[in-house]
Amino acid sequence: MDFTFTEEQQAAAEAARGVFAGVAPDAVPSPALTPGAVADDFDRPLWARLADADLLSLLLAEEHGGAGLDAVALCLVLRESAKVLARVPLLESSAAMAAVQVYGGSELKAGVLTRAGRGEVVLTVAAHGRTGHDPAELAVTARQDGTGWVLDGVQTAVPWAYGADLVVVPARTAADRTVLALVPRAAEGVSLAEQFSTSGERLGELRLDSVRLAARDVLDAEGAWEWLRELLATGTCALALGLGERVLGMTSDYASKREQFGHPIATFQAVAVQSADRYIDLRAMEATLWQAAWRIASGAPGSLPASGDVAVAKIWASEGVRRVVQTAQHLHGGFGADVDYPLHRYHAWAKHLELALGPAAAHEEALGDLLAAHPLS
Repeated sequence: MDFTFTEEQQAAAEAARGVFAGVAPDAVPSPALTPGAVADDFDRPLWARLADADLLSLLLAEEHGGAGLDAVALCLVLRESAKVLARVPLLESSAAMAAVQVYGGSELKAGVLTRAGRGEVVLTVAAHGRTGHDPAELAVTARQDGTGWVLDGVQTAVPWAYGADLVVVPARTAADRTVLALVPRAAEGVSLAEQFSTSGERLGELRLDSVRLAARDVLDAEGAWEWLRELLATGTCALALGLGERVLGMTSDYASKREQFGHPIATFQAVAVQSADRYIDLRAMEATLWQAAWRIASGAPGSLPASGDVAVAKIWASEGVRRVVQTAQHLHGGFGADVDYPLHRYHAWAKHLELALGPAAAHEEALGDLLAAHPLS
């Protein structure tokens, strides 16, 4: 079996490294010192550079101005973005575009995809439900009214909601089916209440009060929300991996220079063993990530549905990134909590990624349900 990335996937990762090379993880105020959001908007100049490098349209077909790549390529780019804590809706917008491309009608594709791939239209996804613990598709109801749809409900913690032009909202119909609605942020009946992530980023509680949408703006294909949710979860795993790799690198650099009793602490057995354990965590996070991304990209069959591989990847990502940043804080000592040193920012982002789209326990439960429904021979 060949586990190497294709030339196109490697080129996407190389382009991402070039774009993110000059990004500073401490370009905004520290979340530890900021009572509200660290910034009102995402990093628009970086967004423009990503568009210029054709990294916003990776998953789009050539007819929509894209590169026609897959989830593996997207995860490679997301991995690089997390190393510098890039403040852009790259995952959400890319995943939403991909869902429109796969499940949307021709009119919707023509109106959204090319402009979104150029960065002119920003998309995000409401994926956390009403409380962050209940299924997102149950937080909003959708009913048909003539040729259109009417939406009512609340979605919490919508990332980049204040900077997005369109929010993809899963909603439940009276027939107990889930549809995906592309809701303009400025539509009548849409309101946002400000919320804040542990990373200090501005989130939004999205409230929908009899919001009317045209039929073309609602994706009612079977499985659309499940597919989008799996792509989002896998992308979150890629972000956790990139962040964890950067944090372990910071810890290695620090431990090789910090001396105690006349020797670098990296030479102490206790430090070396803890660092080695975290390296193993990262390699497990990486292996499970690429398995999940490959299942989504290829559609290959397996003993379990692709959602099983996504659940395994998210379990490792949630637990692994938490252990990596905790060990890093421990080995850095008080220096790790210094607000003039960026490690505390990575810790805050790691906590957000650990819980985003469900903590490890939620995915362990989902995996258990899958194993019960699909016994392994």
